Amino acid sequence: METFITFPEEGGPFPTIFFFMDAPGKREELHDMARRIAATGYYVMLPNLYYRTTEHFELDFETFSNSDEMFELMSSIGNRMIVRDALTMIELAESDPNADSQNIGCIGYCMSGPFALSAAAAYPEAVKAAASIYGVRLVVDSSDSPHLGFNQTNGEIYIACAEFDDYVPPEMVTQVSEELSNSSANGRVELYEGVHHGFAFPGRGEYDKEAAERHWERVHALFDRNLK
Repeated sequence: METFITFPEEGGPFPTIFFFMDAPGKREELHDMARRIAATGYYVMLPNLYYRTTEHFELDFETFSNSDEMFELMSSIGNRMIVRDALTMIELAESDPNADSQNIGCIGYCMSGPFALSAAAAYPEAVKAAASIYGVRLVVDSSDSPHLGFNQTNGEIYIACAEFDDYVPPEMVTQVSEELSNSSANGRVELYEGVHHGFAFPGRGEYDKEAAERHWERVHALFDRNLK
């Protein structure tokens, strides 16, 4: 599982962050986002979640000529697989003196929003915080639906949703809000008004700087509050 790892040169060990990629693949745009988190004192791991099928995939954002391949890759992985991958990531953190494997945070965007929440539920003693940013399929009719893990989650949960999102309709935002508030989990759902799915990615047409910076404020505060 080829993984990009970044952390400060001095001052470790650092709390560990699992950065789960979105559907277009592990790319430099995400590397830069991982570096932004690491620069504030974290050991960040960003794996290629499609490793079972391909060593590298990156969506062509200019032509979208390989979008069919992206959707095939998306359908080839799921919550249970990523939970197993997360265990391997925990084991790596345990073996690296630069990483604090007892204080872990997870973040996922779009496809990987549910992955971050699933990892938090699967490893409640290690994962102290989890963020889903316009994550999809948070409440579904499946035994591994992320919302079913809320009661098993000890870490703080933050779920950000875009007002205009073809992948996360308003009724799902309402559903996940209700499920979270009715559970024993500590967390909240925040609706970002006036923005679209993908607002946090600088390289996307949906990018909204104000909303993106607010999401960074929320994410940094979440991790600092629970991991430091």
